[in-house]
Amino acid sequence: MKNWKILLAGIILSVGCKKPYNPQVINSPKSYLVVEGVINTNDVSTIKVSKTVNLTSSVTTNPVQAALTIECDNGNSYSLTEINEGVYQLSGVILDNTRKFRLRITTIDDHKQYLSDYEQAKTAPPIDSIGFIVGNNKLQLYANTHDANNATHYYRFDYVETWKFHSKYDSGYISDGSAIVPRTADQQIYFCFANNASSTILLGSSAKLTQDVIFQAPLTSVESTSEKIELRYSILVHEYALTEKAYKFWDNLKKNTEQLGSIFDAEPTQLIGNIHNTADAAEPVIGYISAGTVTSKRIFISSEQLPQTWLPAYPYDCALDSAWYDNPKSHLNQVAAYLIPRIEIPVTPYFANGSISPVGYLATGIECVDCTLRGSKQQPVFWK
Repeated sequence: MKNWKILLAGIILSVGCKKPYNPQVINSPKSYLVVEGVINTNDVSTIKVSKTVNLTSSVTTNPVQAALTIECDNGNSYSLTEINEGVYQLSGVILDNTRKFRLRITTIDDHKQYLSDYEQAKTAPPIDSIGFIVGNNKLQLYANTHDANNATHYYRFDYVETWKFHSKYDSGYISDGSAIVPRTADQQIYFCFANNASSTILLGSSAKLTQDVIFQAPLTSVESTSEKIELRYSILVHEYALTEKAYKFWDNLKKNTEQLGSIFDAEPTQLIGNIHNTADAAEPVIGYISAGTVTSKRIFISSEQLPQTWLPAYPYDCALDSAWYDNPKSHLNQVAAYLIPRIEIPVTPYFANGSISPVGYLATGIECVDCTLRGSKQQPVFWK
């Protein structure tokens, strides 16, 4: 008992003596340039330029206004156009995939100039297939590819998911400000489409294999309860061919950002990209600009291809309330009080004693009927 009291006293003292740990790096005033993108020789080149933000900052993005130019080793140059804040594109130009390319950046605010190393354009082989495995209440998606010329060895993938989903309830009625009326075709809000881009680093390497083959490279997984696979799901996968140096950059970035947090993870390593401040080689710049063709492949997965026991979980708690024109107990006109001002949304009418006109409506919150809160009614042009 005496030892237990000593231990308890030690715990109390240790808790009472805790000091907040606020390393200076959290509030460091330094901000480093971040460059994301690929010089795509066979399609649109998109480059995003931003600066890092402090961990304590309320701002999560810090786009940079700059002039961007793609330069070829034969002397040709191509200016990019800013399409969104900090996002630049070169479109309508097919580049010579046998050449080397680099990116020049000149910031508008402080007139600093950054230049990437010349990179030999690489040809990405076609994606052989996109497949999936059903198991452990998940849909696991993967990619297969190979290079018959045994010349690629290092690969990177990204993807965009698109899916069709619906709201919890199908509202057939709407308030026009003075009465409840049937929805027109343009006012339907039951079915929608949503999309999501990959946010993790997806790599593959055949450097240690006798054949240049990537088999079932993991892409992403979808939970069995996800709305993504409720009706119909599609994934568009892009494949990039990397140099060995570019692969090492992405691999280190993946370890530093996705594989830290336990005692078994790798130690953080310095990121060495290929972009430099032309006047200050010591300034850190985050990013690696590669060049080459990009290949892509899309698949569709319908709910009929998946276990019928997989049921989606709606993201909101939804219940139906009764809204009367004349509540039998309080005689309150709940339609006028709640549905006309759109505090709740009518779903379907109900009738009593053989009446032709509804005596009220079943209603619910807008998040339970309006799919446009989480998606768009516009069907994508590629949708089957």
